[in-house]
Amino acid sequence: QVQLVESGGGWVQPGGSLRLSCAASGSIFSITALGWYRQAPGKQRELVAAHISDGSTNYAASVKGRFTISRDNAKNTVYLQMNSLKPEDTAVYYCNDIELVLGGMDNWGKGTLVTVSS
Repeated sequence: QVQLVESGGGWVQPGGSLRLSCAASGSIFSITALGWYRQAPGKQRELVAAHISDGSTNYAASVKGRFTISRDNAKNTVYLQMNSLKPEDTAVYYCNDIELVLGGMDNWGKGTLVTVSS
């Protein structure tokens, strides 16, 4: 199983931007659907962005129009560009194989913390 390591989080003021990266230990070419999830304090983990191998993308309503997911199979990396950040975007962000998660897999990386505050 490919291991995924998230990075790029930090503190940003409301309205700011961050780009998260998710580097894989092996090839992501064969992974059909890759997703960025987030978990805010006291809340359940939620899927915020998905990238399908056919190039299509899907977003949670709360981030649509502000976040962009992309993947670079040559670099085995998935990105999440986050613009117009809001305090409610504060969370630990994780990436994962969506099909494995839906199948009950509960193996997560350490994530990367994003804090949006003034």
